[in-house]
Amino acid sequence: QVQLVESGGGLVQAGGSLRLSCAASGRTFSSYAMGWFRQAPGKEREFVAAISWSGGSTYYADSVKGRFTISRDNAKNTVYLQMNSLKPEDTAVYYCAADRRFAVVTTTTDEYDYWGQGTQVTVSS
Repeated sequence: QVQLVESGGGLVQAGGSLRLSCAASGRTFSSYAMGWFRQAPGKEREFVAAISWSGGSTYYADSVKGRFTISRDNAKNTVYLQMNSLKPEDTAVYYCAADRRFAVVTTTTDEYDYWGQGTQVTVSS
């Protein structure tokens, strides 16, 4: 079992930056691919970014490519999402997720096994 706890959300003006963190419990964190997803009010949860177990491969939604960066520190059992040039349409609850299949990275919500409770990001115009 893996427990995920997100932090770092908040209120920021358009054009600003935030860094989200996701701290994981459990010894097997380093073997899991990790993802960030978001859900805005009235919308379905959507993929934002994913990273392989080693950090060697990363994937991004087109809407955040060039603005967001996902990274991980396996020694700290933590995955990060650096968000720059934020836009009002980035406003959502952001969730991190873990996929326990080794050497697999997916952008599909249903294929992730563990989820955090989410952290609110609000971007004002």
